[in-house]
Amino acid sequence: MGAVDVDYLEAIVLILTHLEEARAALRAAIEQSSSIVAFTGAGISTECGVPDFRSKDSPWMRYRPIDFDVFMSDILMREEAWRRKFALDDIYAMAQPGRGHYALAGLVAGGKATAIITQNIDNLHQVSGVPEERIIELHGNGSYAACLSCGWRHELGDIRRDFEATGAAPACVKCAGPVKPATISFGQAMPAEAVQRAHDATIACDLFLAIGSSLVVYPAASFPSLARLHRARLVILNGEPTPLDAEADLVLRGDIGDILQPFAA
Repeated sequence: MGAVDVDYLEAIVLILTHLEEARAALRAAIEQSSSIVAFTGAGISTECGVPDFRSKDSPWMRYRPIDFDVFMSDILMREEAWRRKFALDDIYAMAQPGRGHYALAGLVAGGKATAIITQNIDNLHQVSGVPEERIIELHGNGSYAACLSCGWRHELGDIRRDFEATGAAPACVKCAGPVKPATISFGQAMPAEAVQRAHDATIACDLFLAIGSSLVVYPAASFPSLARLHRARLVILNGEPTPLDAEADLVLRGDIGDILQPFAA
């Protein structure tokens, strides 16, 4: 194919599956941009040992999340939710950032990327060195817990020690309110501040990189279309087709870590 010029992108969606062509096209898009927003889903973390929710035989299917209203109304289900939480944590407790995380950390450190919007709860963007203020977590963070009444932060190590000793769901040390992992459950409202920050970052960027997301969970999956509406280039990097591929300027289909590896140096 030779050198990749992404100026053609207004006219046609190009789907690249050849590794070197995909890398070259991505590099060209990055070089031509000054304000990049990355949007990440589970696919960026699978090489790190974090299971994909929708993949076959995923442990998330064995330890299905409990709906928010059930968590709030049934103390026995609250205890079951914590049992499932710790069982899942044990599966990927040793997970470390992968090539994709470090590639995005480099774009942030170099001033190219202004924000990382993530659907993930694994805290790996933070571990890779991205400053907290550059990360927008739409579905919360699974590395700590919070009181649903007063918002007080609780550390998982303390909760697990007490839970394994008593089997009782934790209560807040400040107000005795219910404590829940700091993630967004099915049926729980999305964090309004994070959603607004994601909206503001999206409409201000000139390149939107959607990486490792199936782009089927809304409202999170609306951000790529919003970026395109505001005339940002949209690049989708994923191992499988997504419903938004036809909206993209460029689709890179393949192993996420392999494609992003040169940017992780």
